This record gives sequence, C-alpha cells and structure tokens, in this order.
Amino acid sequence: PTPLPTLIRKKRDGERLEDAEIQSFVRGVTEGTAQQGQIGAMLMAIRLRGMDAGETLALTQAMASSGRTLAWPPAWHGLVVDKHSTGGVGDKVSLALAPALAACGCKVPMISGRGLGHTGGTLDKLEAIPGFRVSQSPEEMQHILARVGCCIVGQSAELVPADRVLYGLRDVTATVDSLPLITASILSKKAAERLSALVLDVKFGGAALYPTQESARELARSLVEVGAHLGIRTAALLTRMEQPLGRAVGNALEVLEALECLEGGGPPDLRHLVTALGWGLSPVSPMSLTPPYWESPQCPCPTKVWGSPLHVPDPPAPHVPAPPDLPVSPCSSRGPQAGVYPPCPCPPMSLTLFPPGWVQQVRALPLARVLHRLGAGRSRAGDPVNPRVGAELLVGTGQHLWAG
Repeated sequence: PTPLPTLIRKKRDGERLEDAEIQSFVRGVTEGTAQQGQIGAMLMAIRLRGMDAGETLALTQAMASSGRTLAWPPAWHGLVVDKHSTGGVGDKVSLALAPALAACGCKVPMISGRGLGHTGGTLDKLEAIPGFRVSQSPEEMQHILARVGCCIVGQSAELVPADRVLYGLRDVTATVDSLPLITASILSKKAAERLSALVLDVKFGGAALYPTQESARELARSLVEVGAHLGIRTAALLTRMEQPLGRAVGNALEVLEALECLEGGGPPDLRHLVTALGWGLSPVSPMSLTPPYWESPQCPCPTKVWGSPLHVPDPPAPHVPAPPDLPVSPCSSRGPQAGVYPPCPCPPMSLTLFPPGWVQQVRALPLARVLHRLGAGRSRAGDPVNPRVGAELLVGTGQHLWAG
C-alpha cells in the first residue's frame, strides 16, 4: 500500500485519490496503523480540497466494509427503513420517529452517533436513561427488531468501526462540516444496515452545519446520489434550524419530550417534523406511509401513530433495565418518567423579563453553546456528557410577555 504521508500529500495538493488508496487509508484507520495526527491531517486535507463523487462513493463503501454488514430475514424485504438528521439543537426526532415507524410495521435498525460540535447526539440522549446500552451485536439487533421493531445503537468494533474513529476526530479537528466526510459517515452506517429506504433531514440555518439553503441542498444531492449508487432508495427533506426544535434542549429533557410526543403531546413543531419525515419515506418505500394512511383506521398502529408505540402488550424487553427509583427534581415539573435522569437537583436559573414586550426570536446556537460549556456536549473525543444539563423554553416566537 501507498504510505499514508504520500496519500495525505496527494490530497493536500488537490489531487484525486484512487479507490485502492482510499481503501488503504480506511484500513489504516480501522486496524490502528494510522496515527491520530495522520488521520487528522487527512481529514483536514479532505475538508479543504474536497472529494469528487467517485471518491466520496469509494470512501463510503470502504467505511461500510470496515466491519460487518447486517443481514435480515427474507420476510423483512422492503420493510427495513431508517432516517438520519444532519443535526440540530433540540433535535430528538429519532427517538420518536423510530418507534412510530415500527408501530406502522417497519423495521428500523438505526445506527446513530454522538454529539458533534454544538449539535446533540442521539446516543448521548439515550444514555440519559440509566443503564441503557447503546452497544448491541448484530445478533442482538436482529432479536430486538423481531421483538419490538426498532433499535438505536452506536458504531462498534463490528459495525462501521472506521466511522467510529473518524466521527470522534472530526469533532476535534474542525472538519465536521466537510461534505464528503458527512456523506460517507452517514451512508456508510446506512449501507451496513442493508436498508430498503432512507429519509434524510438535511438542516440549514444559523444553528445548522450548513448556514444556507443552497449549501444544504448540495449536501442533500450528494447524499441522495451516493445512496442511489449504494442501492438504497433515498429521499431528503430540507428543514430550517434557526431556533431549537421543540421546547427542551439537553439530553434528559429531550428524552422526556420525545416520550411526550409519542404519547400524543409535546410541541407541535416536533410532531410536525416527525410526521413529515415519516411521510417522506412514502416515495421511496414500498410501504404505504402516505398521510392518509398514517391518519386512517387501516394503519396497524393500535391508535393511529401517536399514543401507540409506548403501549406494547409484551413485558419490557430484557435489554432495557427496570427504571431505578429516582428522586423528583425541583428543577422540572416533568419528574423522572421512564427512569430518565431528572435535571440537576440545584435550583433552576430563570430569565425574567423586566419591560413587557414580544418575543421576536429564539436563537438556537447561543443557547446550544452555553449548554455545551455547562457539560451537555464534549470538547474532546471521549469526554463525559452530563445528561442533567438542559434548558426548557417556556416562551415562543410571537408570544407577548408581561414584566416579571
């Protein structure tokens, strides 16, 4: 194989990497022969010089092949679907959409990631549930899917191990927003899942990885095209990320809000996006997930979609521990439902309005950065995350407030 410094120099100088050279780099990442400094240098070279469509596809395939690929029973053909978001503030859609799709008869083997930059990670949210285990073997995943229809797990030594390494380093090398690296990271996991269909939530705006709609559209095109080359029917929705999604920001609070959504409550903007992404699968999935179906009595959910996924008649699955006794926190009226960590037991800090006025805007990015500094995110790979750090938005844009 070509020495890694030679490949770094080649990409640094704007040259195209051959498929075999990309495979050699990914093999070095997976086997541990590439030093972290070399991996970081290659990530920065890709971030600055970019990759063409062929290179991006080769990187995606090499990363997907770095571990095992999942295999499903023939009876599940056409039913295995997934969703991915490019990340936002308060984005807990996966926690609600995966069980909603399962309630409609889909199989959802979601391989997810941790927080990148100011954006929250689905795995970090799930680990706000004491004892929740995000590492599952392929055999365990198939058992869970057969039993409850969905699971959300992390990368492991078996599943897309190359992405697990690159994902953590992108956060600390300022290469999170690289279009080919995002494309390869997302779709390598989806290729390993052997999906039938995929819907993508590509965000743009002040609190998204891509600030403009056109830059987000470029990423969406890349994802849809590479997904098609991988044999995955793929659709993408462009959604705005200027203010937080829903009212809760922070890992434990977001889990509780996702549960509220599944029970038919929660903020309207969250329910709307969950439903829109479910509908987004209808052009690419053989299942009938069009709006009339989701809202009709023919939907296999016991009570349509909302309110049904939590009420499974079977006893709790063995991989989910019984909720421990948790004290009710004075910080939140939500309490410790479903065994989720309550927020910190200290008195909450509230922002009080002195003159009356109208709420003009709720800016997501400054809020996310404050919570990140307080422990809701990480600055280095492997840093612990405090699930109790969070904020609840008690007001919304356009609301009139009185003094005090």
